[in-house]
Amino acid sequence: MKTIEGQIEERGHWGSKAEFILTVAGNVVGLGNVWRFPYLCYKYGGGAFLIPYLLFLVICGLPLFLLDTAMGQYTQEGGITCWRRLCPLAEGIGYAGQLIQVYSCMYYIIILAWALFYLIFSFRSQLPWASCDNMWNTDDCVNLAAKNLTPKWKTLINSTSAATEFWERRVLALSGGIEEVGKINWEILLCLIAMWIVSYFCIWKGVKSTGKVVYFTATFPYVMLLVLLIRGLTLPGALQGVVFYLYPKPALLADSQVWMEAGAQIVFSYSLSVGTLTVLGSYNKYNNNCYRDCFWLCLLDSGTSLVAGFAVFSVLGFMAHEQGVPIEEVAESGPGLAFIAYPQAVAMMPFPQLWAVCFFIMIILLGLDTHFVAVETVVTSVMDLFPALLRRVGRREIFLLLFCLACFVGQLCMVTEGGMYVFQLFDHYACNGANLMFLSAFESLAIGWIFGAERMFDVIEDMTNSRPNYIFMLCWKYLTPLASLASFVCSVVEYRPLTFNRWYVYPDWAYALGWLLALSSILLVPGWAMGRMFAGKGSLKQRWLQLCNPDTNLPLISKRRAEETAVPTEMKDLVRMNIEEREN
Repeated sequence: MKTIEGQIEERGHWGSKAEFILTVAGNVVGLGNVWRFPYLCYKYGGGAFLIPYLLFLVICGLPLFLLDTAMGQYTQEGGITCWRRLCPLAEGIGYAGQLIQVYSCMYYIIILAWALFYLIFSFRSQLPWASCDNMWNTDDCVNLAAKNLTPKWKTLINSTSAATEFWERRVLALSGGIEEVGKINWEILLCLIAMWIVSYFCIWKGVKSTGKVVYFTATFPYVMLLVLLIRGLTLPGALQGVVFYLYPKPALLADSQVWMEAGAQIVFSYSLSVGTLTVLGSYNKYNNNCYRDCFWLCLLDSGTSLVAGFAVFSVLGFMAHEQGVPIEEVAESGPGLAFIAYPQAVAMMPFPQLWAVCFFIMIILLGLDTHFVAVETVVTSVMDLFPALLRRVGRREIFLLLFCLACFVGQLCMVTEGGMYVFQLFDHYACNGANLMFLSAFESLAIGWIFGAERMFDVIEDMTNSRPNYIFMLCWKYLTPLASLASFVCSVVEYRPLTFNRWYVYPDWAYALGWLLALSSILLVPGWAMGRMFAGKGSLKQRWLQLCNPDTNLPLISKRRAEETAVPTEMKDLVRMNIEEREN
């Protein structure tokens, strides 16, 4: 946007192509690659899980990745206003995506606070989760790092590991249920404040600051991952873990749950349909080759997931080897892997402090990229809604501060003794794969059928000078919405109530709250469309056509190409004179 009387700031662009690539890479390569994909791979068929995963990558991942990025690059708008310009009827998809991002901003950074807490303790001479001699330990605590206690531990039914007790009794100070909110954990609260301060200053100047920060935050985790991978593969029992990770179990492919989890992992890991890629793409110059970018970035994300699996399961194989137990007894997903299984494994290695520091620095940087990009997505989308109000000099920083404070206040309940139960509600209902599948289906339908897949092909060709493969059109119109809707319906039909640690069942009011969080984003899509239809003027057909037509200020010929094909004024005058002479 041009400066109006020196009062409204320019929207801006990335300083270089590398800044865009690193920011997107930092966003899509996150904690889900480290603690979710490897677990899903071993749980749902090992190497056979790659079949549904790669299928969803082709029919949902790549097409939607390109679509999201191209929408932002073409319109130069955020996650809401891009829909207002392309297909006003589907603007509810933009609002729903931003609501999911708000939920994500509220709970995701809690993980970083936990990781920072662990990182601080990693510098101690004795790792606190490596012994049972601490004041929070119980009589049932067993130190699994002591090999001579392994046989005894097998015979103790109620025994718990030192790492588990540190996580549940020291870090979380876990209460008996969500009804018991308890006190605020002030140490975790201070870590949370520290992570919010870091996140704020990463993005407070928009792409000017974000583009510089990602040179470190998006690349250093790969150094840490490589270090941990090499260390893991050199441990005894590592090969056993890797084989267990990838051993194919084709019979599991008949289970619909496997296919649902593969689709959910793709849309969740790639940040599809929530406006993130749209916002990041909107800071590109018009002629950026987003078609080529999407292939490399998708390859990077999925490749990182696969490599992270080798790093994780080589360590889990080492744990199983040391304890003399099956790998399935030590393999976990989610926070259990990052804050119980892996720290426990680190405690069994030589120089445990070194590997603990490496691991938690990697966790913090992986999560930090994803979190501050989510905040940037919401802030940019809202600023694009009210540019005259929020894009004036100095107001971005104030609005960003107010948004961060609002999220911080809203998440205070998650740093209490009952906070983990609230955290799981947000993770399971507000930001789950079913919600994202629903948005993915209607995004592809809106672009493929209302805006027009052919028109989007023309747009991408105009921006990149290369026409996409026909398979993308086939996906946008048929395969992507069909696969997404099928996964969404299956997830609702096969719904399983959330539990904690396999034993705690939430009260009915908590499940109702969870469904309210889920439906708050889902119902925005049809609700917004119906509201606009009823509020419009004219006949039903006229209102439909008005809401389905794109903004007339969106040309299909770029400024760059127009300049290349422009006819000089002198040539125009010469042509006009020749025509006049012929007519005379």
